[in-house]
Amino acid sequence: MKTSALAWIGGPLLLAACAAPAPTETPEGYILELPEAVIAIAAPYQDLNAVRVDPASGCYVYRHVGPVEITFLPLRTKDGRPICTQAAQVAQAPATEAEAG
Repeated sequence: MKTSALAWIGGPLLLAACAAPAPTETPEGYILELPEAVIAIAAPYQDLNAVRVDPASGCYVYRHVGPVEITFLPLRTKDGRPICTQAAQVAQAPATEAEAG
């Protein structure tokens, strides 16, 4: 009797533990839930329902539906700066022979 009750209670718990984690992106690659900090600093004229991270720049881009075409534009702050996931890496010039040694 005790084993039967344990199976009825424990079975669903075990199955729930095997469930796949909730997705963070749509099939198109849009972020399902933007971080609150991004929402707070984003300019109001942008579509925050269709945002993804550009893999080349690491910055957020949003889908802009224009009169002729649909394109992705950088997600910007209220003062016009792009919103990125990390600071941009500045390329350093190779060291000259005099600097090297």
